[in-house]
Amino acid sequence: MKVKNIIIGFGKAGKTLAAFLASKNEEVLLIEKSAKMYGGTCINVGCIPSKTLSHKASYKKHNVDSNQEFYQKSIIEKNELIKKLNFANYNKLASLPNVRIIEGSASFVDENNIIVNGEIFEGERIFINTGATSFIPNIKGMVLGNRILNSETIMELENLPDSLTIIGGGFIGLEFAFTYAKFGSKVTILDANEVFLEKEDDDLREEIKKSLLKYNIEVISNVKIDEVLENENETSIIAKVDSTEITFKQDYILIATGRKPNIEDLKLEKANIKLNSKNAIEVNEFLQTNHSHIFALGDVNGGANFTYISLDDFRIVKSFLFEEQKYSLKDRKYFPTTIFIDPAISKVGLSEKDVKKMNIDYKIFKLPCAMIPKEKILGNDIGFYKVIVDSDNKILGATLFSSESYEVINIITLAINAKLDYQMLQNQLYSHPTMSEALNELFK
Repeated sequence: MKVKNIIIGFGKAGKTLAAFLASKNEEVLLIEKSAKMYGGTCINVGCIPSKTLSHKASYKKHNVDSNQEFYQKSIIEKNELIKKLNFANYNKLASLPNVRIIEGSASFVDENNIIVNGEIFEGERIFINTGATSFIPNIKGMVLGNRILNSETIMELENLPDSLTIIGGGFIGLEFAFTYAKFGSKVTILDANEVFLEKEDDDLREEIKKSLLKYNIEVISNVKIDEVLENENETSIIAKVDSTEITFKQDYILIATGRKPNIEDLKLEKANIKLNSKNAIEVNEFLQTNHSHIFALGDVNGGANFTYISLDDFRIVKSFLFEEQKYSLKDRKYFPTTIFIDPAISKVGLSEKDVKKMNIDYKIFKLPCAMIPKEKILGNDIGFYKVIVDSDNKILGATLFSSESYEVINIITLAINAKLDYQMLQNQLYSHPTMSEALNELFK
């Protein structure tokens, strides 16, 4: 059966593209492996559920329930929210006359045909949007189970762990560490690196340590894991720390060692689709694979694993197909990132470590959070604003470790991409009391 557009995966890029193509009166076949994933990773097993739990955990101190009761209520409320979003995402596309949705696992027959549920479809265009999945290191016993979890299955736990050990010292692990510590779990992070968060600026690392201490989160560095064990009641990790063998025992283990492109079931080799050095689908600036009619959007092409990057991938494809190729990966400017710990870390552009290596003139503006009026209201005295500016008064980068940094960073990102002098933010009128008004004081 011939189809104008085949989209494999119901993620942010895929669903947005499906709706757009349908608005152009083009036929769309949208294939999703699991009904639990209508809407994509972010809505179902990523940003929305994890940040929902993080938000609820932050307000536990105002709740009279026990840790266990409050956690169980939070999981139920999270599940209800995800169910509503999943249902809404499905119906938004299912109601469009030009869109057909099939639940099933799609794979390539050749470069023009895919098969799903035994039926073969020939696509004039094929868009791969299958996202990413958890990376599990090849370590004895390290397989997902009832008590060995990844970033998705941990959010299915109905009971709060008394103790949780997180394998991996990256930001995914950090976010879950803070969430579960705030709910009341005893959390330990095992990091393979000799220095925790070594790539970050030293001042940021020191402030993060203060926040970890506040929530009694223990970080152990230079850990080499030899084996992981699981039984009905607990788990064990047999490891070497600075060459000394140690056994860690805990209720649950979270494997947070990164993510990888979700390509295993696609049979890309049958279509001779090339992969890059990261084992992601190789694409050009317009997100085309080595076959001009096959595109790869979102996490599966090896770009930054953020839902807003997937949305921007949609913009690139839309521009390629309908807007004379005016926008491509080459035009993607600086974009912000946020790590939702407590307080949140938001960054854009270059860090202090970056500019020190670049042999350029720069200056640093820095303001402790303890000096920001809104932080006094919120009761936070950890963190800082730090912005790096070049000799032409243009902003090179920013690191905000503060309450509501995820909002303020968007203002700075806009200033960078618009090539505004930092004085524009310095002299701007901001409402009060807000975190954004601290930019007046920062640049003063």
